[in-house]
Amino acid sequence: MKHVRLIATGGTIASDQTADKTAVTASKSGQELLSRLHDPLEGIAVTVEEFSSVGSYALDLASVHSLVGRIRAALDHPDCAGVVVTHGTDTMEESAFLTDLLIASDKPVVFTGAQRHAGDPDSDGPRNIADAIRVAAAPEARALGTMIVFEGDIHAARTVMKAHTSRTDTFRSIGYGKLGEVDRPEVHVTRRPFARQTVPDHGVVAEVEMIKVALGSRPDYLRFCAANGARGVVIEAFGRGNAPVGFGPAVADLVAQGIPIIVASRCIEGRAAPIYGNDSGGATLSTSGAIFAGELSAIKARLLLSVLLAANRSSEAIREAFSRY
Repeated sequence: MKHVRLIATGGTIASDQTADKTAVTASKSGQELLSRLHDPLEGIAVTVEEFSSVGSYALDLASVHSLVGRIRAALDHPDCAGVVVTHGTDTMEESAFLTDLLIASDKPVVFTGAQRHAGDPDSDGPRNIADAIRVAAAPEARALGTMIVFEGDIHAARTVMKAHTSRTDTFRSIGYGKLGEVDRPEVHVTRRPFARQTVPDHGVVAEVEMIKVALGSRPDYLRFCAANGARGVVIEAFGRGNAPVGFGPAVADLVAQGIPIIVASRCIEGRAAPIYGNDSGGATLSTSGAIFAGELSAIKARLLLSVLLAANRSSEAIREAFSRY
């Protein structure tokens, strides 16, 4: 008998309509979610642990770091084959990536949830939970890092994103492809993740801000961040990593103050790289001291910077960590 720990955090999968039917809120326990599975999990025993009961939009870095600690404690039990986390979809990719950065265990950690709430007659929650438990218990899933399992697909935390607001196949690894799939009750792994790295867990720094640029947007918010306690800033830039006029000098000012600036692309495929010069093109931002995030999305670059700052990494060590992507 294999043992899997299920940690419940709330989200749509644990939600139902309020009595007046004006909203959907998290209210179901992990044990109740487990009792609603349609198929038996032969050869797998599941222990449920309640962590929270909130929408994932209400989580913050400190609470997710606490969740990572609970996941690590569960994995440390010798009889635990893997961990499943039920979680809201809004920030699931962030919680999964932070977990992937901070947990080095070979045992599978699987995040899952639902797009249709628990009171919906065709909720996708029960199927997703069953699939996630099967992946967490599967020998084939060892050493894959943290994953998201949704709609039968297995995705690596580093590459997955929420791509649709409401469809049940919302999670996709655009440009990379899924790791495999669950074809009940079998788990099929067809590729393994690359460029994965873990960072010793020294906590998280919450004061890392993110700016998405738009046509003609001003760099004033960069300077605002510096004046209001930001420890680092991620710029979600155009294309290869370019920004509107004025960002180059602003980046140089912040870097001179010891505030690392990371440049990611707002495109969903490709790498950010310092190619273009003049004004605030990527080459100018690089000369001004910015560090480029490579293939990492801006929201995941923010998480990597947060844990690197918590570990008191030097600017060169931060640059080297991002170069791996």
